[in-house]
Amino acid sequence: MLASDTKDNGKTIKGVLKQLVLNPDGFTSALAADGLRLIMRGEATDAQIGGFLTALRLGGVGWKPEMIAALAAESHSRALVPSLETDTLCRNDLGMIVDIVGTGGDGWSTFNISTTSSLVVATAADLRVAKYGSRASSSNCGSADLLEAMGCNLGAVGPSDVVDLLHANKFCFLFANTYHPGMRYLNNTRRELGFPTPFNILGPLTNPVVPDRAVVGVYSKHLGPVMAEALKILGRRNYAVVCGDENLDEVSIAGTSHVWHIQQDGEIKNYTIHPDDFGVPTHPLSAAAGSTLEENKATLQRLLSNRPEESDIPIRDFVLVNAGFLLFVSGVVESMKEGAELARSTLESGKVRDMLDNFAGATQKL
Repeated sequence: MLASDTKDNGKTIKGVLKQLVLNPDGFTSALAADGLRLIMRGEATDAQIGGFLTALRLGGVGWKPEMIAALAAESHSRALVPSLETDTLCRNDLGMIVDIVGTGGDGWSTFNISTTSSLVVATAADLRVAKYGSRASSSNCGSADLLEAMGCNLGAVGPSDVVDLLHANKFCFLFANTYHPGMRYLNNTRRELGFPTPFNILGPLTNPVVPDRAVVGVYSKHLGPVMAEALKILGRRNYAVVCGDENLDEVSIAGTSHVWHIQQDGEIKNYTIHPDDFGVPTHPLSAAAGSTLEENKATLQRLLSNRPEESDIPIRDFVLVNAGFLLFVSGVVESMKEGAELARSTLESGKVRDMLDNFAGATQKL
C-alpha cells in the first residue's frame, strides 16, 4: 500500500493536504496534528511531506499559537518520555526540573550560552536541569557538539538513564533525535527545502521531561507572544519567553531584552530587562560570538577553570545574565542581580567543571 493511501481514522495524508491547500481558512489545529501524526508514523512520501511543510509556512501556521501547540502536543505524544521514578526514587525526590533553551535561527552565531548557563544553574542551586538540544544546524557548534567534545557520551543516554543522571548529577542532556525518533521522517525534507517552517520553533516546546520552569529564547520579537501563548495552551506555567532587542534568542548582553512571563495563574506579563538589572556591564554581541568547536571547547574550559582571558569576559558576562535569569524565574533568588551574583560565585568556584566531569564520566559508563 502506498503511503498516500494509508488511513488514520478515516484520514489520509492526501486528504489533510487537500484541506490545507484548498481550504486553508478551514484548516484546524486538529488537522495539523493529524498530518504530523501520519508523517511521524512513516505514512507520507517525501513529496507529501514537502507539500505539508510548505503549505504550513505559506498559511502562517508559525504565527498561530493554537497550531503550534497542537503540533507540539502531537510530537510529545509520540516521544520516548523518560520515567522520572524508579524502585527507590519518586518524582518528588528530584525537586524542581528546569531548562534554558532557544529556537536558534537568529543569525547571530553567539557562543553556547544556554548550554554553559545550564551547567552553572545545575551547580548553583537545588535544581535539576534537563537540557534539551541537538547538534549544530545554523551555527558551527551546537550544544550536543560541545558537550561531546567535553567527554560526554550523549548517544548512550536513553530514557531509562535520565532519572538516575538527574538525581546523581543534577544535570542531564536529552538528545532531541533520541527522544523524538519520528521526526527523522522530516529531517531530509526540511534540509532540502532550505527555508524555515513551523517546525523550527517546536524544539523548545518538546522537551520530553516537561520541565517545571524554563527560559525559552525566540529569534523574533514578533514570535515572543505567540510562543508564550502556545506554552500557555500546553499548560506550562512559570515559563519565561525571551528575545533580545536584536532579535536574539537569549537574554542579550548588548542591551534590552523582551520577556513574556507566564505566571502561575496563566497571565502573561510582558516586560523588559537589561544587563543593568543583573549588575553586569553591556558588551556588543560581536564580542560574544561563537567560533569553531575546538575554540568553543577551549573557551568553555577556561571559563569552568576560572581562568578567563580578556576576550572571554563578554561571554562570561553573557552567561551570568542568562543563568541569573533562569535562577530568578525558578524562584531560587528574589532578584536578577542576586541571580547573576550566585552564577558568578558558582562559576568562579570551579564546581561547575567538577559537575560536568562527573556527568561525562557517568555517561561513559552507560
